Amino acid sequence: MAGNGALSGAVIAVAGAGGPAGRATLLRLAEAGATVVAADNDPERLAEAVDAARYASGGATVTGETVDLLELQSTHDWATHIEKDFGHVDGLVHLVGGWRGSETFTKTSLDDWDFLELLLIRTVQHTTLAFHEALQRSDRGRYVLISAAGASKPTAGNAAYAAAKAAAEAWTLAMADFFRKAGGADGPRSAAAILVVKALVHDAMRAERPNAKFAGFTDVTDLAESIAGIWEKPAAEVNGKRLWLTDKP
Repeated sequence: MAGNGALSGAVIAVAGAGGPAGRATLLRLAEAGATVVAADNDPERLAEAVDAARYASGGATVTGETVDLLELQSTHDWATHIEKDFGHVDGLVHLVGGWRGSETFTKTSLDDWDFLELLLIRTVQHTTLAFHEALQRSDRGRYVLISAAGASKPTAGNAAYAAAKAAAEAWTLAMADFFRKAGGADGPRSAAAILVVKALVHDAMRAERPNAKFAGFTDVTDLAESIAGIWEKPAAEVNGKRLWLTDKP
């Protein structure tokens, strides 16, 4: 696919790129002809992910940078220099994740909320605020948030996690409204979309638990394919949409 298609020549930033989902996404975007700019807070893990994507995609342009997404200025600086270095920014894929839960609602710890608010909400706030203007300047700008089905149907032990994911979704949908209004009568030229999964699975998890079914889970390679597919669709078709990769609860 490299060299043609909706992602050919696109410049895509990937936040939280060092994990299994990040590795799959870097590779899929690079194979599709995009220049990929990856960020993670773990330099070693990030370097491994970037090197793997470069090697597997035949030397595509994949770069990595350690960015503190909990610092708004650092996130702004990252967005600014991507646009300066490459001339445009056509996407931000938000893969920053994390989970904490409890046995029961009564045992919920608000320390878990404090942790998840930073990881799942603050990083979304900072990346959207840092990148939205550059994405609006692009002729194919996309912001892609990965969310969880639990945000739509919270369970007793997942109060903090589900609430954080729901807040991240709401913030992303507000960005989508910005794109809608900026597009005027012609419709949005850029889009903010949400991909919803039950949970993610990858080969290492299957190897550790060979008898597990992982029912309803989304493989990270399938997630990466769905992320790339966001650029195949018109902005108006995906802007402000929750796109389900698992059954709705």
